[in-house]
Amino acid sequence: MADHRLNTTMTEGSLPKQIMLFSLPLMLSNVLQVLFNMSDVAVVGRFAGSHALGSVGSTSILVSLLTTVLIGVGSGVNIMVARYMGARNDREVVDAVHNSFVICLVAGCLLMFASLLGARPILELLGTKEELIDGAETYLRIYAFGLPAAGLYNFGNAVLSAAGDTRRPLYILSAAGILNVILNLFFVIVCGMAEAGVALASSISQWLSASLVVALLIRSSTVYALHPKLIRVQPEMMKRILPLSLSAAAQNAIFAVANLFIQSGVNSFDTVIVEGTAAATNADALCYDVMAALYTACSSFMSQNYGAGKRKRVLHSYLISLGYSFGIGLVIGLILEFFGKGFLALFTSDAAVMEAGMVRLRVMGFSYAFSAFMDCTIAASRGLGKSGVPTAIVIMGSCVFRVVWVYTVFAYFHTILSLYLLYIFSWSITAIAEIIYFVYIYRRLEDKMAAA
Repeated sequence: MADHRLNTTMTEGSLPKQIMLFSLPLMLSNVLQVLFNMSDVAVVGRFAGSHALGSVGSTSILVSLLTTVLIGVGSGVNIMVARYMGARNDREVVDAVHNSFVICLVAGCLLMFASLLGARPILELLGTKEELIDGAETYLRIYAFGLPAAGLYNFGNAVLSAAGDTRRPLYILSAAGILNVILNLFFVIVCGMAEAGVALASSISQWLSASLVVALLIRSSTVYALHPKLIRVQPEMMKRILPLSLSAAAQNAIFAVANLFIQSGVNSFDTVIVEGTAAATNADALCYDVMAALYTACSSFMSQNYGAGKRKRVLHSYLISLGYSFGIGLVIGLILEFFGKGFLALFTSDAAVMEAGMVRLRVMGFSYAFSAFMDCTIAASRGLGKSGVPTAIVIMGSCVFRVVWVYTVFAYFHTILSLYLLYIFSWSITAIAEIIYFVYIYRRLEDKMAAA
């Protein structure tokens, strides 16, 4: 099938339909990625015991920090490539693609070295339980070798998504994920490798996905094809891509860093609560990553239509994406409220651990949908090329606020419920500020486009 037939039209046709057609493969891709990542926790929990579950679970926020930084770097690539495609500027598309390859690969390598050097100190800083820290360190160090590959996959996914092709990344991720599950079972059950086994399986599957997406782009006949001879650093193009990529990466890192303080709060309770939280936290990735498909759609559609000068479609892209993401968060939250024990049974059969996990699911199931107001609005601002102020707002609302909460509200009550409630409070405060800023920049943009 020709490359162009796989692409979703962004600047013409029914926006609700086009956004959904664009987002569905991304949602499925993200769900598969979450499910395959969950298999790490599920396999060690079921076949290597609750301590192995706790060890791998203790790294979940760190792993989330690493992967979401790379996803953030990729989102900047997605926005710039989409904008140049919308403007029909082929020369800029070519330059953006080949400079982005360098950015994403370097980002993956830097995170790999940081993880190899800092695994133990960071785990100790988080107060990881003594009986869990050795396994957690082993998992994190081996997992780190897959981070350059994760950077390359996010590069390829960003470029293809910018062109409206969200199906082939789904196929690639499916192949890599199936391999991940098979290797998980082989390394843990047959080889008895526990934490090391699931980490090795993850790294191998990441390199498969990276190889497939890079090969696809090299063989492509489109304007966004990857030509090894053209891979280079152009200072002017780097100045355009890096602010968006770094701000998105910083935003994701800020969330993860703030969550490290939350993890330290969790670690102050007994091992049962730590293990229950590790199991329940898998629901976060499931919900966030499904909703994130709509955020990618929001920034991609807004960026292409901005490049094409279609201001009405710019605003409608935001509103439709926001409505979809809120609705999906609400549905997933309700499902987890009613079927939470079945979900937790995937990771543990220990009744006490399961009950500890349900406490978190009950709070978060109600809260997930409200994160859409914050995240979708940030994606909208970034789709219009604004990154600095949204990032600053996130720093104050979702990092500083959370740290203050941990050392005040949580320190006063010291209950697990008081810790979980900080999510919805921080999301709400940040969302209000982000929406105010978006309305301001959109009105300025509308005046500019009307005058053009």
